[in-house]
Amino acid sequence: MTAPEPTAVELPSVTAESDNLSLSVVEDEEDKDWRSMIPEDRVHTADVTETRNGTFEEYALKKELLRGIFKKKWERPSPIQEDSIPMALSGYDVLARAKNGVGKTGSYLIPILEKVDPTLPYVQALVLVPTIELASQTYKVCKELSTFIRGLEILLVHRGIEVEDVVVACQTRNIHIIISTPGRMRSLVYYQNVKLDKLRIVVLDEADKLLSVDFRPVIETIIAATPSERQMLLFSATYPRAVKDFCDRYMRNYKAINTMNELCLRGVSQYYAYVSESQKILCLNTLFRHLTIFQSMIFCNSVRRVELLAKTIIDLGYSCAYIHAHMKTQERTQVLHDFYNKKFRHLVASDLCARGIDVPSVNVVINFDFPDKSDAYLHRVGRGGRFGGLALAVNFITEFDRKKKTLIESELGCKILPLTDKVDPALYAR
Repeated sequence: MTAPEPTAVELPSVTAESDNLSLSVVEDEEDKDWRSMIPEDRVHTADVTETRNGTFEEYALKKELLRGIFKKKWERPSPIQEDSIPMALSGYDVLARAKNGVGKTGSYLIPILEKVDPTLPYVQALVLVPTIELASQTYKVCKELSTFIRGLEILLVHRGIEVEDVVVACQTRNIHIIISTPGRMRSLVYYQNVKLDKLRIVVLDEADKLLSVDFRPVIETIIAATPSERQMLLFSATYPRAVKDFCDRYMRNYKAINTMNELCLRGVSQYYAYVSESQKILCLNTLFRHLTIFQSMIFCNSVRRVELLAKTIIDLGYSCAYIHAHMKTQERTQVLHDFYNKKFRHLVASDLCARGIDVPSVNVVINFDFPDKSDAYLHRVGRGGRFGGLALAVNFITEFDRKKKTLIESELGCKILPLTDKVDPALYAR
């Protein structure tokens, strides 16, 4: 499946007519039954299935929480859950390093739901995540796990939710758990709309991002409003110096957990195709026609290219939508909801969706534009192969990307192979 010869089919140029691109979705002309191809039970790789055969019952969790876990069809704890849940339940501060899509969310939500007391009328746990999409997804999982815990109040906070609604909720309900993005939480703390003086647990999910230059001052402002004896749980796939510095300053005798023998998910087969910019659309169309795609995510490096590419894919007759940070929160939420529920097959995205978004049926990830940094690459390809599933990552490499590809392979310790004429569906479509 080498790159085809250039044709007149190219990414449209930016014009005034493209300013109001719609989120229209059309049904695939070629294959209207793509949803039926998705297997109910997908193959899982050993980096998720190789556990110590532990059970959730071993953790002596309350029965209401166990019912919620089993309702979500979580049969056994994953390796990161086996290592981190006992530590968190025992009260230790934890720094856990694990790949994307291996059960990190459950690793901290289960201890939180076990330790929070719904009879106490104050906030006991705070989960901070870097994006609205990840906050919404985490909130959804938390609500599902706590289905049978009576009296528990969970609050979702981000800039897409009116401040007045959050303030009213805090004044009229006994909120026990808050799941929030950092900026909005800092504002609530600054104006004393939320009190964290009795907080017991703080979680930083995607800690490498939350402790980057952009976020760290915000995080430290929030931490300053919490008790010094609170428990802290940090989860991250990468482990930059900023994370280590933060742990040494704010955490007490923390337990470091590392379940990563390699950075990239074992079930994601990674390939590249050398193409010119003018070849990309035709190459993408070739992939759509020859690969066994359940659902795909396609990444671009700018908002404008996300919109233009989505429009082009729709014009080619495929079901597609797009998502990026300049959209209204309600629009982004609706797009992800529809994608999760298989209303359309292909999602074109910016790096907004590179972290934490969990759509199990995504088995193909395409870097239409190759990323500049290794952490962006790691998180993008991690949208496939969720929880040990199989997936394919295809990277379009121009002459300007060759050095970046070599650098990313070196930093991540992975090998991106040349794309061949035929890719075995057994690698990604079962």
